Amino acid sequence: MRVRDVLQEKNRRPILIEPDATVREAVQRLNMYNIGSLPVVDSTGRLVGIFTERDVLHGVAADCSQFVQARVGDVMTPDPACCGLDDEIHDVMGLLSERRIGQLPVLDQAGSVVGVVSVGDLVRILYDRAESENRQLLAYIYGPVS
Repeated sequence: MRVRDVLQEKNRRPILIEPDATVREAVQRLNMYNIGSLPVVDSTGRLVGIFTERDVLHGVAADCSQFVQARVGDVMTPDPACCGLDDEIHDVMGLLSERRIGQLPVLDQAGSVVGVVSVGDLVRILYDRAESENRQLLAYIYGPVS
């Protein structure tokens, strides 16, 4: 199974933000869409960073009142790890685990952000797949359930 399969199942366009947006705007967007990260793209659509819940925690711990006025480009995680549409989900799970991160921007061949996959997305897909295979095996061994 590949990342493109996960994105097809999610059926959700990526929610992006610009580096000049304020942290307040970014946090509002995270809350509005109930997501944990925002890929940060410049005016050409090129990925320049990612703004995550972890970035919020670091900023709030340092100075909450000033942090919400900061520019996303000043507090984001630059040059984030990414994956491609044709990457295998097991490889992506390994990358998420190795880097201890929860979300990865997905880039197409042109380098545009086409989605974000999270640990939760991948766990759900793998769980559903295992459940389906389990039901098929039980039906094969014991026959169809009436």
